[in-house]
Amino acid sequence: MNMSRKSFSALLLAVGMLGLAACGDDTSRVTVKLTDAPGDTFEKAVVTISKVYLKGGGAEGSAEGSGEVVLRDEPVTTDLLTLANDTADLVKDVEVPQGTYRELRFVITGAYVQVKEDGVSRVYSTPDYAGVPAGVEVDGELQMPSLSTSGLKVKFANDADVTVSSEQSQKVILVDFDVAQSFGRAAGGSGRWVMSPVVKGADLEFSSSVLATLRLGTGVQLPAVGGAQVNLSAFSAVLVNAEGSREPLAFSDANGDGVYEAQFKFLIPGAFQVEVAAPAGLTFTTDPALPAAVTASGGAEASVAFTLTSAAIVR
Repeated sequence: MNMSRKSFSALLLAVGMLGLAACGDDTSRVTVKLTDAPGDTFEKAVVTISKVYLKGGGAEGSAEGSGEVVLRDEPVTTDLLTLANDTADLVKDVEVPQGTYRELRFVITGAYVQVKEDGVSRVYSTPDYAGVPAGVEVDGELQMPSLSTSGLKVKFANDADVTVSSEQSQKVILVDFDVAQSFGRAAGGSGRWVMSPVVKGADLEFSSSVLATLRLGTGVQLPAVGGAQVNLSAFSAVLVNAEGSREPLAFSDANGDGVYEAQFKFLIPGAFQVEVAAPAGLTFTTDPALPAAVTASGGAEASVAFTLTSAAIVR
């Protein structure tokens, strides 16, 4: 089974939502959706998730117990970079006992990343990983400590539990797999890469979005670069999270009113910076100056409006 969302804001990636819809008197239905906070140096971030489970469930209102409730045990392989600004179902409508669970965990049994290094694409894979496409040459090893046994724990704010309650007709949790923070070069100059996933969760109702807009200032004209006239659709907004992961998104003028928009969705609440990137060969200034700081609060959309105050060809 393959799933898709653009980029890992993207990486890796990803991440998900947990939805609960009332079922029987003592159970609820659980859905897990995956999304990604991408990084701009990755070309692919492919993982195989072989198991998704809740751990430490007890009676309703209790965190006692150490049992497991398996939500999925059929392997699924996905490229986290396809999940930027989108989500994909990892688990859908699985009945689980109502109660409070201490952990949501993913077991990952294989992965590979394709990254741009010194202008060259290179692939790093866990040993004998079947997810690497036929004919693709592996340049080095990707280490994945313990993720194929106990799995990785999704981090919720304040280490909160996952509660499946009969009082809620629906509960949705966003799980964000930050690709840029989850993969990196191993220390010591071995040439290997290491996977240490950074995966965060939050109730979907408390997830947020950031809207960036861009318009031309009075009297500002965009020049031609390389003989081609530039317009604002050639610019991109770049969202930078607190860990430094960067997600670019092109501006577009869907309404035709001269105000170009880029909306970043499915965000875990927190502090962000928004930058604007121009096409190659162009220098520019904006009001407010770059970068602009925004705080994405739970359940709300933060916004920042940029005005292009000057633009010139790089000399």
